[in-house]
Amino acid sequence: MSEATASADHHAAGSAISRPGLLFAVLGLIGLSVPFVQFKANRIVLGEGVLLPGALATMGWLLAGVFACGLLAAVSARVPLRLRLVIGFAGVVAALLALGATAQALTPDGNTMARVAPSSGFWLLLLAFALMATDALSRMHLTLTQRWLMLGGSILVICAILWSGWLDGVSVMREYAARKDVFWREAWQHLVLAFGSLGAAMVVGLPIGIAIYQSPRFRRPVLGVLNILQTIPSLALFGIMIPIFGWIALNVPGAASMGIAGIGIFPALVALFLYSLLPVVSNTLVGLNGVSPAARDAALGLGMTNAQVLRGVLLPLALPVIIAAVRIVLVQNIGLAVIAGLIGGGGFGTFVFQGLNQTAMDLVLLGALPTIALALVAGIALDLLVEALDHSKVKRTGT
Repeated sequence: MSEATASADHHAAGSAISRPGLLFAVLGLIGLSVPFVQFKANRIVLGEGVLLPGALATMGWLLAGVFACGLLAAVSARVPLRLRLVIGFAGVVAALLALGATAQALTPDGNTMARVAPSSGFWLLLLAFALMATDALSRMHLTLTQRWLMLGGSILVICAILWSGWLDGVSVMREYAARKDVFWREAWQHLVLAFGSLGAAMVVGLPIGIAIYQSPRFRRPVLGVLNILQTIPSLALFGIMIPIFGWIALNVPGAASMGIAGIGIFPALVALFLYSLLPVVSNTLVGLNGVSPAARDAALGLGMTNAQVLRGVLLPLALPVIIAAVRIVLVQNIGLAVIAGLIGGGGFGTFVFQGLNQTAMDLVLLGALPTIALALVAGIALDLLVEALDHSKVKRTGT
């Protein structure tokens, strides 16, 4: 344990109030004092805010009291971390269940036009409990296996709630039900954009990273060009692709039949690929530079060729840094793939821009929420994978 961490823990142990717990309690209590959901006569009109007790009457008061007790309990610094984790996780699940209950209570029987959408109260309450659980997890120093189990368990619980049908009355789920087939088609398209551009960047970027590691004089010009590409705003880069590939499709024989076009998935994939190159190339170079010269010299001393040293020593030792690049690129591309919806590239961005055009926030959420969830899961899973591959860190932390 570092001196700074030990000092912080000692300070926390000496105080009766947990500062993070106080922040989470304030956020959650504000959430309880503002509308929990919005009731709308249809999907595009302005909604009317409804508090949790206003939607569920006596049960709403009871739930609000339970939420408040959970938030206030975590203010005490003497509450064990495991109990904080349980309160945070239970609070997230309870907030989701309360959202489903309010939608069922407020929607008139047989009314397919009315919408019950989550409001600021729900989001603040969800944020407060999620932060509480995350804060407890970060302080508990769990083993890698325990963290993998926590990630898998959280995904299973969320999926179980969604598939149970309890949230079917919520506006976002109603939008999903009306577009179920289109949703899964666009979800597949989103994955193709994110993982396809990542795969292409790995195929092209890894050899470039290895080449500039072996030829230092090319590092500055190669990294300079990639830096320029990375600084172009995403919307501008997507726009640049339209006339370039539109011209190629019209003037190069066979290009259109190969799928090259000014709009659609091809220019979106190329733009995401260009954005992915800098992290892959730079992390490959950093990873290879980070390998101890003694390890390389020992391998050469054993009679290995340069190619064997690269495959058997340098790349395996640089792998954690290269996987870190995969994490950066994947999370970045999952988010940027939303912009592809502007040029007909498909993905969750299709719902986001349709929702903005129709002033239908529920449709925007149908595209935004799975994008956020996908990025979070990918980021956490690859973080754990990097840690598992970094044997020196495992030894240091004892996990």
